[in-house]
Amino acid sequence: MASTAQPIFSSGEDCKAAWHDANAGYNETDTHLEIMGKPVMERWETPYMHSLSTVAASKGGRVLEIGFGMAIAATKLESFPIEEHWIIECNDGVFARLENWAKSQPHKIVPLKGLWEDVVPTLPDNHFDGILYDTYPLSEETWHTHQFDFIKGHAHRMLKAGGVLTYCNLTSWGELLKSKYDNIDKMFEETQVPHLVQAGFKKENISTTSMDIVPPSDCKYYSFNKMITPTIVKE
Repeated sequence: MASTAQPIFSSGEDCKAAWHDANAGYNETDTHLEIMGKPVMERWETPYMHSLSTVAASKGGRVLEIGFGMAIAATKLESFPIEEHWIIECNDGVFARLENWAKSQPHKIVPLKGLWEDVVPTLPDNHFDGILYDTYPLSEETWHTHQFDFIKGHAHRMLKAGGVLTYCNLTSWGELLKSKYDNIDKMFEETQVPHLVQAGFKKENISTTSMDIVPPSDCKYYSFNKMITPTIVKE
């Protein structure tokens, strides 16, 4: 039963200091990525990652992606007519994979090494046409909230007028949909939208689409039968 499974984070757990040089555990068939024992990404997410990429690339131009993972979203982004693709990644092993992947991509790749908290403040205002934020939570304290630190502190200022933000926190949303919500739209409306409005985005410029999905029964972080893709446009 899912209810007896161990939570992703134990009380007070914090992986941040050790994350950058922790082993990036890609399995042999490249279907799973684990870091410090955490289920960071799995290949079954592909249709959803492609949905996020489609939104992030929808304005063309310069796109910022935060979190490289298994290159699923990144590779899809490269299939669109964008001009530049900036990618922030903090884990050493994942970043090495990013640098190798970048060599064969059709568009200009700007790899940026480090925690987003350190890199993002160095990036200019009104610079990006699209942003895709999909990083892994690094502590129990920020499990459900790390995306808001980024969105409130930086996403709005870095987007050009008319630019678009999309993001996910599947580790959080999977838990909320297991324990508190049985409706994904309600979950997003109640737990995400108020923070987006606080960040400076207008409610009428926030929309979502959802897709049906069947996560594998052994997935530790997501078991709900739908996934939600936000589209958040800066006026």
